[in-house]
Amino acid sequence: MQCHHFDAGRCRSCTLLDVAYPTQVADKERHVRDLLAPVLGARARDVAWLAPVTSAEGGFRNKAKMVVTGSVEHPVIGILGALPSGEAGGVDLTDCPLYPPTLQAAFGPLAELVTRARLQPYDLTPARGRVTPRDAARRGELKHLLVTVSPAGELMVRLVLRSQEPVARVRKHLPWLREALPSLAVLSVNLQPEHKAVLEGEREIVLTERETLPMTLPGAAGELTLHLRTQSFFQTNTAVAAALYRQARAWVDDAAPASLWDLYCGVGGFALTCAAPGRQVMGVELSAEAVASAELTRAELGASPEGAAAMAGVRFAAGDATAYALAAAPGDAPELVIVNPPRRGVGPELADWLEASSARWVLYSSCNAVTLARDLERMPSLRPERARLLDMFPQTRHYEVLTLLTRG
Repeated sequence: MQCHHFDAGRCRSCTLLDVAYPTQVADKERHVRDLLAPVLGARARDVAWLAPVTSAEGGFRNKAKMVVTGSVEHPVIGILGALPSGEAGGVDLTDCPLYPPTLQAAFGPLAELVTRARLQPYDLTPARGRVTPRDAARRGELKHLLVTVSPAGELMVRLVLRSQEPVARVRKHLPWLREALPSLAVLSVNLQPEHKAVLEGEREIVLTERETLPMTLPGAAGELTLHLRTQSFFQTNTAVAAALYRQARAWVDDAAPASLWDLYCGVGGFALTCAAPGRQVMGVELSAEAVASAELTRAELGASPEGAAAMAGVRFAAGDATAYALAAAPGDAPELVIVNPPRRGVGPELADWLEASSARWVLYSSCNAVTLARDLERMPSLRPERARLLDMFPQTRHYEVLTLLTRG
């Protein structure tokens, strides 16, 4: 993939852009194998590694998280970086080659919305050439622009504002935005009044009739359509996410458990993909918004005659995954547990509970092989049987790895 921003030194987010893509993938698989080898010892030879799932090198990102700088008249949508003058400022990344054309095309109308609605960009430029919270001017309203595109080309746009003051102006210009951006499905305002590194706040104001963005995953349990609410998490790479769910479904069907937990379930991708008639499935997720998304998808799937039997045993609950597991006696564990934790991993408490539990299988989806190795070290009776690397994040050192653990 060629990128003029990388070549000019304006953006170095794609740290592996000068490495051939096949080499990137091979290096990632070598990295995870090397991390797991000391933990597994002789058992490492028994792990069946499937061929890595690769991605398109560019145009694969379904979400843009952009800083808005500049002025009302001339907003800059992109990142904070070094300007040609050497000073810190906004770098326009609206033509970043990681974004598909539909996403790139949305930035022009959204920049014009900033001007029409008089949304003053939040001033993060420092007075003395450094980008730090201490030096930032802390003026203005519009902090970030978050845009998600579905496989059908529909858009969810979220404006992260410092206060509610500009909301009426945004609402006033919504009819114009719909004409300028016909693919717009959901528009919302997120309020983040605090000056800190947290990207968004707790309060969301949805300005459109529609509140969810349908994400249809081809080939995942017969074209599964997940419904994303504004504060729901979804993987950045839709095609690789679909492959992840397909692989999970295949391994779960091979195991054929009668009961299953999906911990850190998000919008229910694993739980809903792995549901089957007669199978009891419980998804647990801290975000109530994500659980609401999962419930909506479950109800939609259950409305069809062919889906009713599979969805009859599916339930979701909002809560902490570790606390949910620890509240149950180890002997009351389901036959199979799926865990898809954040980068910090499942942690010692949940790992120890899984080790002591009666679960026959654990399906671990990890976005950080360092914490995966750390967690596996605490679960010696759960033997990695199959593994597969999925390159969710080309051009970077990050990746996803799916591992099936079998007790014994």
